[in-house]
Amino acid sequence: MPHRILIELPYLPPVSWCALIWRFPVVRLEACEHYQKGSWRNRCHIAGPNGLQRLSIPLYQGKHQQTDIRAVHIAPNEQWALHHWRSIQTAYGNAPFFDHYRDTLQHFFETPNPTLFDFNLRLLEWLLRQLGFPGTLELSTTYEPPGCPGDYRNAIRPNPDCPNAGFVPSPYPQVFADRYGFLPNLSALDLLLCAGKQGKGYIKCISPPPAAK
Repeated sequence: MPHRILIELPYLPPVSWCALIWRFPVVRLEACEHYQKGSWRNRCHIAGPNGLQRLSIPLYQGKHQQTDIRAVHIAPNEQWALHHWRSIQTAYGNAPFFDHYRDTLQHFFETPNPTLFDFNLRLLEWLLRQLGFPGTLELSTTYEPPGCPGDYRNAIRPNPDCPNAGFVPSPYPQVFADRYGFLPNLSALDLLLCAGKQGKGYIKCISPPPAAK
């Protein structure tokens, strides 16, 4: 297995994405691609009081295919950040570790970056730091063709038919598990707010991914 992985930058990534990168000492985030629809780049899943809740960041400039990912702008003058923050509050207000992370999380949504890439990067760096990610993040500087060593771009997708790089979920306590049972592969934010830094142990215990493409 290569010592580094090349993968796209998601919005509050699912646990399967984190489980994949945990196997590599160096994670190169794809910064030279074109934006692609139907991915985790601008959406995430959390567990709300009514079950699975899908959050999506509305995009404006550069939301179509063939636009550089770092040029994709979040739609201005919309209340999406307030909606996302209120949804997180409602979903995790009773989570064991919500109070510990609340102020920092709220700040992200009070001052979102205008571009999707920069907003996602700020959140990801914070999330991985809280979960104790042992590797190093770096940004790609040139676009590499599909199939290059360590290429896992789009291996983790919202499509329910996607194998998600061999991810095998293992239950952990969730806020609404008494109503809906365990909901697998939610955003790693769910794992952090429900399990705190112990979430790192959960990530490390999942099945390893298959060999790179």
